Amino acid sequence: MTTYGDDIYAEPEADGQTLAHLGPLTGLAGTWEGTGQDEHPVAEGTERNTFVERYDAQPIDPQTNGPQLLYGLRYHTHIVKPGEVETFHDQVGYWLWEPAAGAVTLTLGIPRGQVLLASGPAGAESTDFELGCEVGSEVHGILSNPFLDQNFRTVSYRIHVSVHSDGTWSYEEEGRLQIPGRDHLFSHIDRNTLTRVSEPEPNPLARTR
Repeated sequence: MTTYGDDIYAEPEADGQTLAHLGPLTGLAGTWEGTGQDEHPVAEGTERNTFVERYDAQPIDPQTNGPQLLYGLRYHTHIVKPGEVETFHDQVGYWLWEPAAGAVTLTLGIPRGQVLLASGPAGAESTDFELGCEVGSEVHGILSNPFLDQNFRTVSYRIHVSVHSDGTWSYEEEGRLQIPGRDHLFSHIDRNTLTRVSEPEPNPLARTR
């Protein structure tokens, strides 16, 4: 755990140019598209689908919690099945990089009534990192609405990110679900490789300078 000192109100100096300080998140900034694969539970067992994803990740101004300093991206991913317009999956949140702690944190919210906070170690030059969280944790955990908690309880989550030398990046994420009537946890897995279709815009503070 990072030691921040005794003064919990002292704020560090932050550079307003977020794009220059994203560390391992640098390769995720921009707007992306890709075709991925999903494995999710159905009554008969497992269904596998191909999906089309558009992922927008834009830099935010530096954030401080007293002495804690975070640089990050605000993201929105929208997913449909090929040839369809109905939303298959929608998700918003933040990617956060804390240089002093050498840690990446992901916040995730979906409109089916679920949120989570996952974190993991990374170096400033890392191109490969993994984040995780578990239900019940008071710092990196998972909250679901009553129906999901009772019937499709997510007990753990992980996401592995790889930034590639060709400018693409990929992820594999797994939510382990506890489902009534099943003896074992179900692994809900999504994976995709994303190609940048437009560059990121500077964060608001940087645009004013």
